Parts: sequence; C-alpha cells; structure tokens
Amino acid sequence: MFEQTFKDIDDVLRKEAGCATELDYTEQTSWILFLKYLGDLERANAQKAELSGKKYQPIIDAKYRWSVWAAPKKKDGSFDHDKALTGDDLIAYIDEKLFPYLKGFRARAETADTIEYKIGEIFSEIENKFRSGYSLRDALELVDGLRFRSQQEKHELSHLYEAKLRNMGNAGRNGGEYYTPRPLIRAMIQVVKPKIGERIYDGACGSAGFLCEAFDYLRGKPDLSTKDLKTLQEKTFYGKEKKSLAYVIGIMNMILHGIDAPNIVHVNTLAENISDIQEKDRYAVVLANPPFGGKERPEVQQNFEIRTGETAFLFLQHFIKSLKAGGRAAIVIKSTFLSNTDNASVALRKELLGSCNLHTVLDMPGGTFQGAGVKTVVLFFEKGAPTRKIWFYKCEPGRNLGKTNPLNDDDLTDFVALQVKFKDSANSWTVDAKSIDTMTYDLSVKNPNKSEKMALRDPKDIITEMAALDAESAEILAGIGRML
Repeated sequence: MFEQTFKDIDDVLRKEAGCATELDYTEQTSWILFLKYLGDLERANAQKAELSGKKYQPIIDAKYRWSVWAAPKKKDGSFDHDKALTGDDLIAYIDEKLFPYLKGFRARAETADTIEYKIGEIFSEIENKFRSGYSLRDALELVDGLRFRSQQEKHELSHLYEAKLRNMGNAGRNGGEYYTPRPLIRAMIQVVKPKIGERIYDGACGSAGFLCEAFDYLRGKPDLSTKDLKTLQEKTFYGKEKKSLAYVIGIMNMILHGIDAPNIVHVNTLAENISDIQEKDRYAVVLANPPFGGKERPEVQQNFEIRTGETAFLFLQHFIKSLKAGGRAAIVIKSTFLSNTDNASVALRKELLGSCNLHTVLDMPGGTFQGAGVKTVVLFFEKGAPTRKIWFYKCEPGRNLGKTNPLNDDDLTDFVALQVKFKDSANSWTVDAKSIDTMTYDLSVKNPNKSEKMALRDPKDIITEMAALDAESAEILAGIGRML
C-alpha cells in the first residue's frame, strides 16, 4: 500500500509546474512527510500522557496542526472537504502563515538538539514549490494515508524513502552528491564495526546514509537494553551538512529510520578551524563520503594546516583531527588522491601515514557512483599509530556497473570476508609501509597478482590535477607578491 502511495505522490509532482527534477520531488515530498510525521508524533505523545495521567504540552499550536489544515476529519473519521483548504487559498496559507510560523521555532527553541529547533531549521531552509493548490491538496491527501505509528510502518517507509533517494542520485546533476550506494556503506560499517556507546560522526552527511545504516547495524544487535536504545537515540549519531536540501533530506531520512530528534547541524563544516577541535569534540568512529571536485575559498583554506582548494582533501584533514586516539574511520575519496603529485596531496598522504594506521584501501570500480564519472577508493584507518602495512583490495564485480546494474551487497562479500585477516588473494595484496617512496608517498593501486595492461589515466583526472597545480602556483605567487 505504501509503495503505491509513493508512486501516486510522484505522479502528482510530475504534473506540478514548480517541480522539475528528482531533487524537487524529494524535497517537496520530504517537507510534507515531515509535517505528517509530526502530526502522528503529537498524537502518540498525547495518548501516552493520557494513559499515564499526565498533561501533554503539544509542540505545534492547534491551528497549525496537520489534522486541522492538511487533513480535517468529520466526527465519523471521514475527510471533511468543506473545511479543507485548496487552490489559491491553500498556497496562500502555506506561504504566508504556516511556513513563517514553523520558521519561528528556530528562535523559540531552547537548544539546538531539540525537535523544536529542527522544525525551525528545516522550514528556514526549504520553500514550498507547489504552484497549484489543487496538486498540493492531492499530495496532502495521499500522504495522510501513510502511518508512522509502528516500527514496522517506519521501516517500510524508510525503504521507500531510500528508493526515492537512490533515484535522485541516479538522476545525475548534483543529486549524486547526496547519495552513496548503500551496499558500499554497509561494507564500510562491517569493517569498522561500531559499538554501542561510541559516538559516530559524518561531517558531510548529505542524506545521512552512513548514520542511518550505522543505526540499522547497531539496532540489529541482540539483547539491547532500554539504556542501549536511549543511547542510540540521543548520544550516538552526529552529522553536519552545509547544503539546505541535503540537511532537510538527512533529517527526514533519520526520522524514518527511527531516530526521533537527529543530531544533524546545518553548518559549513570546513569553516571551523581544525586547531580549535578539542578532545570533547572528537569521535570514536568517522564514516563519510565528502564531496570531491569542489573548491573552497582562501579564507576557508586558512583553517587547515595543509592548504588546498580541493574540498575532499580539507575534509580528510578535518576527519583525522576529529578522531579520538584509537578511533576508526572509513572515508570515500577520489582514487587520484593516492597518486596526485601536487604538494597538498603529497603532504596529506604523508600526514595520514604518519599519524594514522592506514590499514586498508578498497579500490572501487568505475560506475560505483551513478552520474559522478569518478573512480573512488575507501580509506580505512585508525588514529594514533603510524602505518606499518597497507592491505589493498581491488573490487571487480565482473560486470559494468550502471543505473540498471548497480553495486550490490554480494559484490563486496569477498572484500569483507578477506579483510578480517588481511588475507591476500587474486584481488588483494599487502604493501609494507617501508617500501613507500618517502619523496612522493605514492599509494597507487597496482595489483601484483595480476598482469594488467597499463591503464591510461582519465583525461578529466589529468585536467583536474593540472588545475590544482595551477591554483597552487597562483597561491604561491600571490604570497610572494604580498611579501614583496
């Protein structure tokens, strides 16, 4: 039933003039779902309070509740079309009254870790793109048929929402930057093995896929106590996200997975000077796929010891600094990071090998990220001791990956099984850190167990490296100019 409802909602959105892309569909579905969720949450909390003889103080004022404006009902429970706003009246109510009221929660909330603050933050960053109040009325009535009351219902809805996120990523443009293939995330988590009581962090969380999958992994552990469940809800998962749409999607995704008040902050992670990160700010586990190919302004680069315009390299420094001693990380990054010859790349590889035990490098095939067109690797490391040996694994599914043939969990079962003991095979091998050239710190993936034809570098990667070198030269020359 839920699946058909989601299809019907998409059909409505496709006919809506204000929604043109899969990103728009996901954004608009998200804010409607969120308000429906709030309505169900309020009802459930009121019933709990009544059963225990307590008085419940609603979050949302009466006239702004879902049951009043979105889905008014008659006494017999049937829909009251006479009271339901539609057409221009509905659009005017949403834009002029409801959204301004909801935005105000950010200023009224006592702290940033409350559901009240999240409400204010979401509706400060999102806008209603419906132009037809009749289309919006159709969407509202469809969403009203969904239920968030049981864990099973939330579980089913989370799967449908994940499918929507996957479609958004496959649609190309910038949708892919919010979506990491879930089979890859699950394999990364199986290697890192987070434990209940450890704080887990993603400073570029996008749709919060890493945090949601880590929650599912830990929630599936046997014999969890009430205290364990409270810890998972409140003191385990932490994220930061710069972009407004991703922030909203990430919060909705975590809520659907069962985390009622997600600890996601809407902020530019890289704006923080890494020298200001204290022990209290550090985490036991970092899981992330930071955006690559982006460029940060010079004032942002000033926050890092190794200055570079490449966003992913700045994030890698942030993640290393954000780990506790003994903390574990799994980070997706462009494969060219392993061999780039620019000063920043060399310095960053040196820093990584010296301050962390880079024990595993997983080389992913082209096509892993739909629409991105970039080959990637995953770096697995522990902070606090230098690298002694690196175990490499080259993932070769035996087929070309694409939209109709995506990465699946079976593609990574061999990697997960062999990684436990760092076992060498036809696709895996071990490199002693002593053999790494200390001038270049080149970590290129070259499988010694197979005779491979010399692979030609992607022209895009060559151009990217040339641009990085040009930018670095310009920075050096500008610095000389200032000194003169």
